[in-house]
Amino acid sequence: MTTRMRGEIAEQPAAIRATLDALLPRTGDVEAVARGTRHLLFVARGTSDNAAVYGRYLIEARAGRMAAMGAPSVATTYRRRLDLDGVLAVGLSQSGRTEEIVETLQWAKDCGAKTVAITNGGEESPLAQAADLALCTLAGEEKAVPATKTYTTQLAALAVLAIGLGADVDPDDLRRVPDAVEKLISDPGDLDAVVEGLADKPGVVVSGRGLAFSTALELALKLKEACYLHAMGLSYADLLHGPIAVVDAETPAILVAAGQGPTLAGTVALAERVTGAGAAAFGVGGGERLAAASTAALNGPDLPEWVAPLGLIVPGQLLTEALARRLGIDPDSPRGLKKVTQTD
Repeated sequence: MTTRMRGEIAEQPAAIRATLDALLPRTGDVEAVARGTRHLLFVARGTSDNAAVYGRYLIEARAGRMAAMGAPSVATTYRRRLDLDGVLAVGLSQSGRTEEIVETLQWAKDCGAKTVAITNGGEESPLAQAADLALCTLAGEEKAVPATKTYTTQLAALAVLAIGLGADVDPDDLRRVPDAVEKLISDPGDLDAVVEGLADKPGVVVSGRGLAFSTALELALKLKEACYLHAMGLSYADLLHGPIAVVDAETPAILVAAGQGPTLAGTVALAERVTGAGAAAFGVGGGERLAAASTAALNGPDLPEWVAPLGLIVPGQLLTEALARRLGIDPDSPRGLKKVTQTD
């Protein structure tokens, strides 16, 4: 069975490359629109919200600016005006047509914020039109309901945003991402073993920390929407504060980490704790150390930690698509979901 989701996963190297070609020359535009601002406010829902988590960690850890996840309901339901002077509000929507996000970005501007849109909907989309600056990704049309290439290109746009905000990173690292993603697609690791390890399980805990936390959230969302698993995405710090009690023989853990960085040691220790308790731990990334501590492992990208999430999600996407087919589910059209979700 060939699925649209699998085809769109394969399109990601080209989509990321095209997006970087278009957006890297615009870091000066980001610097200009952000002039006079100190803090960032991210506005998003669903997969875009998971991308924004990456943006928050990246901006705080590498650009030295405080960032927060906005609550659209404050604008659209409670109708509360806030003082957003000195704030750069960043609205993310793959379609650029999610009314709640468009309305919230307009609200942010009315409250005094400078505004940036990140969307695959193009310059004519309502979100792009509402923003002071639009960073439009070039993923092309995405037909499968689970987002793949629109998600990774959002991460690419957020990386460009961080560079424009003065992040202490090497922009050349971004140019390595498409090749790293291509390598993961051709060699994701022990995919069959992880699929079989999850095929008869009702739920799974997906955990990462820091920059990899966004990947854990996004993979958990994909497993929920395309495989109907009770998947819980958690920071491993939060997991250790009680929820680890749910990890057992019937509820394995998927643990995500970059191949380097300050969260790797903790992720390896968590894998050892999970397997020591008799549960399965499936690694994603983390190099040889996490693979050795895991029941089975998927490969991660050979990339620095700050851009690793652009590759880390790819084996997770392949896992989701393969597991859905193993369970007899069409991953292109999960029950009860549409490509564009509108909320009040």
